[in-house]
Amino acid sequence: MEKLLNEISHEGLSGYSVPEIDVPHENIEKYIHKEALRSSEPELPQVSEPELRRHFTRLSHRNYSLTTHFYPLGSCTMKYNPPVNDKLSQLPGFADLHPYQDEESLQGLLELLYGLERSLCEITGMDAFTLQPAAGAHGEFTGLLIIHAYFKAKGEARTKIIVPDSAHGTNPASAALAGFEIIPVKSKADGCLDLELIEKTLNKDIAAIMLTVPNTLGVFEKEILKISEIAHKNGSLLYYDGANLNAILGNARPGDFGFDIMHVNPHKTFSTPHGGGGPGSGPVGVKKHLEEFLPVPKIEKKEFGYKLHYNIPKSIGRVRSFFGNVPVLIKAYAYILALGAEGLRNVSEQAVLNANYLLSILKKELPAPAGDRCMHEFVLSAKPCAEKGVRALDIAKRLLDYGYYAPTIYFPLIVEEAMMVEPTETESKDELDKFASVFAKILKEAADNPATVKNTPTTTPVSRLNEVEAARKPILKWADAPK
Repeated sequence: MEKLLNEISHEGLSGYSVPEIDVPHENIEKYIHKEALRSSEPELPQVSEPELRRHFTRLSHRNYSLTTHFYPLGSCTMKYNPPVNDKLSQLPGFADLHPYQDEESLQGLLELLYGLERSLCEITGMDAFTLQPAAGAHGEFTGLLIIHAYFKAKGEARTKIIVPDSAHGTNPASAALAGFEIIPVKSKADGCLDLELIEKTLNKDIAAIMLTVPNTLGVFEKEILKISEIAHKNGSLLYYDGANLNAILGNARPGDFGFDIMHVNPHKTFSTPHGGGGPGSGPVGVKKHLEEFLPVPKIEKKEFGYKLHYNIPKSIGRVRSFFGNVPVLIKAYAYILALGAEGLRNVSEQAVLNANYLLSILKKELPAPAGDRCMHEFVLSAKPCAEKGVRALDIAKRLLDYGYYAPTIYFPLIVEEAMMVEPTETESKDELDKFASVFAKILKEAADNPATVKNTPTTTPVSRLNEVEAARKPILKWADAPK
């Protein structure tokens, strides 16, 4: 067990050295009120530089990462991203810029961002984009504000959003935050929406339908063109959650399905790391009839350069400071330019191939409620194991002992003991075979000796944590930690 820095601390050791002060000394109380100052030195650990570095290096070796392990979590969290794109985002011409610079000195960056907007339009079939939103859910919220502004401008008071039971959890949350009422609709047994149910649910109060295509079961909405037709006939808009764009990239475009508005997750689809909760980005694209409601400023290409346009009367205004999460956007554009149209198409085709190959093996071990075919991901049900005492959580924990991170579990909520597997396009057949073999071995263990699986992991620094207590009673201070 790796000790904490406080535990290896020794009086007098230091991991840094600073030169003597060579400027006039000032009393800090001149600038900060005495009551706001400490009465004693902070109890910081005292360690040497080599020991400090060794400590964090040892900790890093305990982490699961894409440089060491296969993540069946897929693009949602762990898709392989070329490190060269990180280097490009750190070039001085980007990293040394300041957002308060005059736009005349930001022409290179503005040209890049404008190029990314146009590329996203071409890839998605939208007419215009904003790059401001800082994450996928923020993109959803921005899109819903645009929907609200659109109907307000038309003089219509539409207050409801249809959200399927297969939707991402952020969809209803974003809609509620934007002031809409959520109207849930159930999926059919095959995972697709019931067209008749959608028709019955639609009325003049429905502002939009929020859909993910393919959905969270890894199933493509076969009736998407008919859904688009009846939604627009009702005067409603169609919102596309771009979380699963990786599955259709270069082969189909949401704009061609009839979607009016969408967000893109560059941190899922276009090569920007997303592990650990960030960084993220959530550009929002719209069709022409919604363009005037996009956030400001808008980047416009002029004869002699690029300008930031603020005077857009119907705009919803700013949704984030400056231009968005720029380093993420730079990486996304580098990825798009490096792959080109053919490369992007190959990404989705390989992702779909890998997922279907793995499904063809694992469906022999556990039932696949959505059927024998999938797009870039699929969902298994560990219900047969749970009935014998071994749950999806147990299987997930046991995978850690074999050097694999666990797939997403208990989502989507409509599948009991759900295990969502998404191998992504970058994993080899050899790696998929190894994972499938380990998965089958764990299920055999669960059948022969359930305790072997339930009392895992055994090779990690800690085994099972009380996750409920950790969430409700977190230990945030060293002084409060058990001695």
